[in-house]
Amino acid sequence: MIDPDGYRPNVGIVLMHPDGRVFWARRVRRDGWQFPQGGMNSDETPLEAMYRELREETGLLPGHVDVLGSTPGWLRYRLPNRAIRRNDRLVCIGQKQVWFLLRFTGADADLRLDLTDKPEFDHWRWVDFWYPLAHVVNFKRGVYTRALQHLAPYARQVAGAAAVPTISLEAQRSRRRPREGRARGGRSAVQD
Repeated sequence: MIDPDGYRPNVGIVLMHPDGRVFWARRVRRDGWQFPQGGMNSDETPLEAMYRELREETGLLPGHVDVLGSTPGWLRYRLPNRAIRRNDRLVCIGQKQVWFLLRFTGADADLRLDLTDKPEFDHWRWVDFWYPLAHVVNFKRGVYTRALQHLAPYARQVAGAAAVPTISLEAQRSRRRPREGRARGGRSAVQD
């Protein structure tokens, strides 16, 4: 499903540990890390698509999370030219997303990356709330910035201002990188 402007409707998920850290996962067979996200089916609302993608990409059920907030409308990003498939009948130039902030209420053992035939991720870890801004691929950096800035007040209500400080992107870039974890049997419990 692609809209008339060439954007594919999509949902993004910021899964937050109660201490303010967020779920950060590595794409299978790639070195890129990102938040869970995925396309919407034509018969789904953003909330329905979010719960489906949450299950497919993390193994979590609605009972493992509380919805804390969402972006009020679509946030868009363009794909790099090399990623645009121009031979398709409908050309997709990017994604438009509704982002959700979820509080994780389960246990790390509930996170399962191996529940589908084609898992999206092979490793995961908890990282500081702002860490993804300096470490996501460049073409997604703007949408991640807008999503996290909008969702940060909801996160602060749960985790507090110390866990989700007001911070500039430049200050975030200078922060240390967390240790990387390995998935065992499709999941990981490595934390920082």
